[in-house]
Amino acid sequence: MILDSHKLIAASGESGDRVQFTEYVQKNVALYQFRNGIPLTTAAAANFTRGELATALRKNPYFVNILLAGYDKETGPSLFYIDYIATLHKVDKGAFGYGSYFSLAMMDRHYKSGMTVEEAIDLVDKCIMEIRSRLVVAPPNFVIKIVDKDGAREYAWRESVKDAAVPSA
Repeated sequence: MILDSHKLIAASGESGDRVQFTEYVQKNVALYQFRNGIPLTTAAAANFTRGELATALRKNPYFVNILLAGYDKETGPSLFYIDYIATLHKVDKGAFGYGSYFSLAMMDRHYKSGMTVEEAIDLVDKCIMEIRSRLVVAPPNFVIKIVDKDGAREYAWRESVKDAAVPSA
């Protein structure tokens, strides 16, 4: 999900919690920018998200794990991992879910700082192939999103199953 022009958020967890919480964060990030005239930095958005998860943890917890990525003019790219108990970590690479075991292993082996977009997409493709070959219930389709100095955007789809055409009656 796109938070703003230079931030993306990815979440896993119970569908109701995931949708409600990510939309809540998205709307509050937009509200901050509307009220103050400047966007939150990626670190500030991550800390806001962590704070809201921590507050909810004591009342009505959201069972969501989050990767928040962004690009700031002053600090450059950053990635934050926030788990369901509101632990915040700045990381170089991240994944969650069942496929994360395979993805993180591939990233540990092939990731290097300062990769080009093409090198990063090649690494993502390796992760997708690893998930497809080793995870029993692997998702059939993947969407790749990028956030960099040019903004947050959808980059590509990796499909193994396409929608079947419905025959006309």
